[in-house]
Amino acid sequence: MPDSALDESLAALSRFFVSESTIGETLERVSELCEQAIPAARFTGLTLMVDGRPRTAVFTDKTSPEIDQTQYDTGEGPCLDAFRHNQVYRIDSTLADGPWPAFRSAAAAAGILSTLSMPLATEHASIGALNLYSSRVKGFTAEDEHTAAQFASHATVVLANSDAYWEARELSERLDEAMRSRAIIEQAKGILMGAQRCTADEAFEILVHASQRENTKLRDIARRMVETASHQPPAERAQQ
Repeated sequence: MPDSALDESLAALSRFFVSESTIGETLERVSELCEQAIPAARFTGLTLMVDGRPRTAVFTDKTSPEIDQTQYDTGEGPCLDAFRHNQVYRIDSTLADGPWPAFRSAAAAAGILSTLSMPLATEHASIGALNLYSSRVKGFTAEDEHTAAQFASHATVVLANSDAYWEARELSERLDEAMRSRAIIEQAKGILMGAQRCTADEAFEILVHASQRENTKLRDIARRMVETASHQPPAERAQQ
């Protein structure tokens, strides 16, 4: 049996099946396990690219995005720098002067007195940052930083695999949809060729013109035509 919080969290992380969870569920699970691995953290958050901009994609406390928003508004903060520079940043006291004054002020106002920001990076690219918050001054020790680094290394693999899995799945679904659309268009062309005594190219042009005239996607025009034809008696289809 695992005898430490880190071991238990890493064991749970290793048993996490990406294919059975959405991206959101994966992010939430990583954040929850991070808190288990580093009990000193009052709550955690994940900074990732959202709609082309770094944002707190998930958090375990509603305060997290409010504090982090100061970073995104000013473009400066430990989470952003951990993401950008692939380095660890620790603030022992948000009450003291130092880098990122706007972030320090927002954190202190919310009762967060120390923070730890860990980069999430693969060999080839930075994925984001893992952000830990404490309500105590010097809430994170050097040992906590070492533990967080180990957890972040494993979490990066899970997040990278999750991103790759869902990207591949979405591509597969788009290709599948494209193949279904092509099949329905070919059926509609066949119906038109039989009814209009025209060539395949001429049938396709008829579909294109109908799509433009009705401002409707070509595949939807084709699907409607196929559905209409499939509900007609054979005699009626033969007379068209």
